[in-house]
Amino acid sequence: MKIPISVLDLAPIVAGSTAADSFRNTLDLARHVEQWGYNRYWLAEHHNMPGIASSATSLLIGYVAGGTSTIRVGSGGIMLPNHAPLVIAEQFGTLETMYPGRIDLGLGRAPGSDQLTARALRRGSGSDGHDFPEQLSELRAYLNPDRDPEYDVRPMGVRAVPGEGLDIPIWLLGSSGFSARLAGHLGLPFSFASHFAPEYLLPALELYRSSFQPSEALAKPYAMVGINIIVADTDEEAQRLATSSQQQFLNIIRGRTGQLPPPVDSMDALWTPQEKAIVQSKLNYSLAGSPDTIREKLPAIIRETAADEFIVAASVYDHQARLHSYRLLAEAVSSL
Repeated sequence: MKIPISVLDLAPIVAGSTAADSFRNTLDLARHVEQWGYNRYWLAEHHNMPGIASSATSLLIGYVAGGTSTIRVGSGGIMLPNHAPLVIAEQFGTLETMYPGRIDLGLGRAPGSDQLTARALRRGSGSDGHDFPEQLSELRAYLNPDRDPEYDVRPMGVRAVPGEGLDIPIWLLGSSGFSARLAGHLGLPFSFASHFAPEYLLPALELYRSSFQPSEALAKPYAMVGINIIVADTDEEAQRLATSSQQQFLNIIRGRTGQLPPPVDSMDALWTPQEKAIVQSKLNYSLAGSPDTIREKLPAIIRETAADEFIVAASVYDHQARLHSYRLLAEAVSSL
């Protein structure tokens, strides 16, 4: 039952702290999980969110890669419609040149924020992600212009330096079927965001696998599943730590953003029954418990999803408790 596990870090800014604190905690976590055998460490692009410090995602990837030695570091993901494909090819070409063999480029098509912020990022209302396949083709052509010359969609004479000719694994990320189908058609690895969109996980995985065509990147499908897991010494403590992420989801459905709040002993006074049901529906593929509980429940998710890898988010207020959670998870998975 052993399965590779990785880390999805949103670089949370917890209540009462700063972005500088978040960056220090991110690097400290990355160094620890590298020692504990985690496979990769991904950072996500979000904008206009007071509780998330990873907006300049490429810069933070370089910071983490420079402070670690062996773990793969990458984006989970870069929201490609926010950027010119040439810029991303150059940024990740630079990262791969600095840290060869350790950089992943995970790509999404959502804005990573609200529509007003998306308009500010994309300089208008015309880019809504509908041209993501074309942007992806352009980006791939910058990195590997000889891959398919007939469909080289780069502007004539424009090259990505550094970037051209480098082997940078490209992943497609999604929370619906669009990227699942595209990843399958192109023969690319696929990661599904079931840590916040669990209801579409199984249909998306089926769509990805059924549409998969072997490519120079992959001979067979490779699916990584995003999941929320918080581990503590007891079930009660893990469930208490998980109230921080529950509060965060509650604020999102209320249309609010803010820093990650401290845990509470009970959520009963904070949400209505309707809100509780909505939040819990977003946490179908979330686990909070002791190592024994994780060892008991995780195999069922492995069997249900047939995941090749899990990427784990843990929104924990206290940094030491977050470190402890990832350490306990590594130990639990290694003993499955």
